[in-house]
Amino acid sequence: MTIPALDQKTALVVIDLQNGIVNRPQPPADGSSAPSIPEVVSNSKALADAFRANSLPVVLVNVAGAPAGRNETPRRMPADIPADYFNLIDGLNTSSEDILVTKRSIGAFATTDLDARLRERGVTQLVFTGIATSIGVESTARYAYDLGYNLAFARDAMTDLTAAAHEYAVGTVFPRIGESGTTEEILGLLAERS
Repeated sequence: MTIPALDQKTALVVIDLQNGIVNRPQPPADGSSAPSIPEVVSNSKALADAFRANSLPVVLVNVAGAPAGRNETPRRMPADIPADYFNLIDGLNTSSEDILVTKRSIGAFATTDLDARLRERGVTQLVFTGIATSIGVESTARYAYDLGYNLAFARDAMTDLTAAAHEYAVGTVFPRIGESGTTEEILGLLAERS
């Protein structure tokens, strides 16, 4: 389903565009529809700038660690984590008005105060971008859906570790819980508000 309109109070949620994720080696291109990381970064930046220009909230999420508790599968972290691994990438043009969230789980709601921060701003809809489509983006979106938010996905502003994972999330999961569109379409909807 395409995005016919954006709610009056819509927020952009950018998932895990941080140095340690964006700068790791990429899987080989396999002719799929999964956008490249440079495309995801460029489109996410364009959306963030447009949301800010419309005085709409921008949520920038990074991941640092994991929740306490038993976990049979150890986290796969580099042996020597660079000092800036968890830092958001340069160029997101972070504003003092942005909502910065550091998560310690797959999704951005479970271990944070994100829901409360969005509710105090009156947000009713979320537009998602980021990495990885079937992991951080999907987990955050499923939780947001359960919380009652209207959801939209910028399908050319997210990617995954494999094309199959990206395509499954975009083609099967997201249509069940929200609407999808391109960065250009969402920018057009924002331009209509100005």
